[in-house]
Amino acid sequence: MAPFLAYEDKGTHASTALPLVLIHGHPFDHTMWAPQVAAFSPGRRVIVPDLRGYGASPVVPGITPLSVFAEDVAALLDDLRVPEFVLGGLSMGGQIVMECYRLFPGRVRGLLLADTFPAAETPAGRKSRNAMADRLLREGMAGYADEVLFKMVAPYARPEVAAHVRRMMTGTPAEGAAAALRGRAERPDYRELLTRIDVPTLVVVGEDDEYTPVEQAKAMHEAIPGSALHVVRAAAHLPNLEQPEEFNGALAGLLDRL
Repeated sequence: MAPFLAYEDKGTHASTALPLVLIHGHPFDHTMWAPQVAAFSPGRRVIVPDLRGYGASPVVPGITPLSVFAEDVAALLDDLRVPEFVLGGLSMGGQIVMECYRLFPGRVRGLLLADTFPAAETPAGRKSRNAMADRLLREGMAGYADEVLFKMVAPYARPEVAAHVRRMMTGTPAEGAAAALRGRAERPDYRELLTRIDVPTLVVVGEDDEYTPVEQAKAMHEAIPGSALHVVRAAAHLPNLEQPEEFNGALAGLLDRL
């Protein structure tokens, strides 16, 4: 049976290096990791799925909890016969990575947590996410994309990067994005989990990220034993696209530790 998720699988399967699995954020798709696939697939297997409701993966309306996203990732890696891996995610993808570590820590050999945060949603945040889900179903993605584009990337981002980010956002099915927003509104608190992480971990954040400010990244770094922190200069919420060379250098440092 074909895997449920659409995905890109690049690099040599014969490499002794651990596969690198990267989980995109909201409302994007696997192409947000294009610079990382290009940089790391010559030396190792790199797997980048489209989450359910995003990209070319099936759309399942309703509510998609983080646990369902994590179970989808595990099922894909089972299909691809990848028992152990380095796992990274950005924003919502980082929260899915935390949920994966909660559910199957024995498979995860290293962690990348980029521009994300571990706390449960506040009552105001739950109300806001559900209201946004209603709006996306009512209006579609274009207006939302225009409103948040220059918070996702910095206003000074290269035009081609901003255009790529807008294409991903407007190409996302509203039903999938809304289901994810409703699921994130009910997410658990991962702060205690962070203190139990016992694999090499890198926390990355753009210095101008308004969604997940540097202070939150520093708190995560301080909570995770032995973790490394890298603040990417001249970047907002998507430093892997805005400053790929610096981001890739930091990620290479994590992979070297393994």
